[in-house]
Amino acid sequence: MQRTRFNSMDCPIARSLDRVGEWWSILILRDALGGMTRFEEFQKSLAIAPNMLTRRLTALVEAGMLEKRRYSTRPPRDEYVLTERGRDFRPVLLSLLAFGNRHFAPEGASVAIVDAKTGAPAEPLLIDRLTGRPLASPDYDLAAGPAATEATKARLAARSARLLGSDI
Repeated sequence: MQRTRFNSMDCPIARSLDRVGEWWSILILRDALGGMTRFEEFQKSLAIAPNMLTRRLTALVEAGMLEKRRYSTRPPRDEYVLTERGRDFRPVLLSLLAFGNRHFAPEGASVAIVDAKTGAPAEPLLIDRLTGRPLASPDYDLAAGPAATEATKARLAARSARLLGSDI
């Protein structure tokens, strides 16, 4: 079955999902951000079939999230190292972790975000880099960007009309 592609859509969320939206890809990035680089490490951590892991690693390399580097010539062996783009995915993973702990872990958190020096619990918060203010409604909203198509402008205008007077 051919997967639907989102890479040509106008939406940045759809384009991101096209690159990393498959769950194995997100888990591979989780492990890469945890320091794993080798095929065998990913396979052991995820209990994933080798052919699926090969496809996902290849896709992440093509998406610019990982870089394939040869670490042994005899036998030929490669490692997969996060690129800057891959490292930029860290806040997304931390947000997913916090969301999962909050909404899908009735038994409690199995993984927690903590201050590395003190061990104190930490809670992710998305902020505006320019002002340092939390990106919370009603202070922030979505708007058409300079590259928005007419369809995107219309979708966002309809969204604003629906949400007028309510919190996002």
